[in-house]
Amino acid sequence: MRLRKTVLTTIAVLCAGGAVAAGTGVTVARTNGAPVPAAAGWTQAGHDVRSGISGLAVTSHTGSTYRVLIALDNKRPGENRIAQLDYHARESGRTTTVRPLAWRGGAEPIDLEALESVPGTSGEYLAVSSRGLVYHIEVTDDGKAVQVRDLSPLPAIGRGDNFESFTLVSRHHRLAAVWADRGEGDGRPATLYAAPLSFNQYGESVFGTVTKAVYRAPYPAQDVRHASDVAVTDSGRLLIASASDEGDDGPFDSAVTDAGSVTLDRAGRVRLTVARSPEILRKFKGHKVEAVDCVPGSGTAVLGTDDENAGGALTTARICR
Repeated sequence: MRLRKTVLTTIAVLCAGGAVAAGTGVTVARTNGAPVPAAAGWTQAGHDVRSGISGLAVTSHTGSTYRVLIALDNKRPGENRIAQLDYHARESGRTTTVRPLAWRGGAEPIDLEALESVPGTSGEYLAVSSRGLVYHIEVTDDGKAVQVRDLSPLPAIGRGDNFESFTLVSRHHRLAAVWADRGEGDGRPATLYAAPLSFNQYGESVFGTVTKAVYRAPYPAQDVRHASDVAVTDSGRLLIASASDEGDDGPFDSAVTDAGSVTLDRAGRVRLTVARSPEILRKFKGHKVEAVDCVPGSGTAVLGTDDENAGGALTTARICR
């Protein structure tokens, strides 16, 4: 378990300020003992710009209760970057409990935008910043912090790329990574990337040959970020969340589309296919969806929002076919 010196040097240049432990405590989405009001079907998980959910990974679930690790795109020293969230989606009372985790093993990241559990492991995750830095992290035994195992850049970063999306695909005892530059409006579609992925004995991420594709969201139409997150279903369908962001106070709008497919064969070759006419699976008015994770074997996705000054919220949807 070591950190690459060259990458640490890069991080030191990109990150302002040194490592400061994240705050601890519990935030419960309640007011005077009652659940905080939210849009129909949504449950509030925070109430200000520091609590938006920019990425999530479902770690376990029982019935309508989900335990989730979330990424937050905070930028100032000491602000929370990673938290554990318990989401109770019962119709009789939807609540969330958020517990910040400390960041250990290097400078705090700036602008974490995606988070994915590593298949076949217990408590290991890859978190990705908007600049394309990949943090291989592990939840500590006491469950109070995450420890950085490795830092590495995404391969084949394009000019002007701004990343909000990352997911992993596991097939035939092999892994592939899929990620995307978010794109911006009519002039810049999203660029999707896919590559085989493995880890060496030090926990360092090793990417194989990269393939690319272009994606334009069919919805929303205004101020659109074409790819605000990606997920791959059990059947290999590629889901892409897209979001409209007109500023810190919105208005926001989002959709998730069935955008194509991802396959990974026994030889470790990855094929990325984008549909000519992506199918809109669900629209989410009034929210900026930045996190989508399909719960294996269920057909259900847990979705999180970064609604800027309005905080973050969660919901579930049966879209992972």
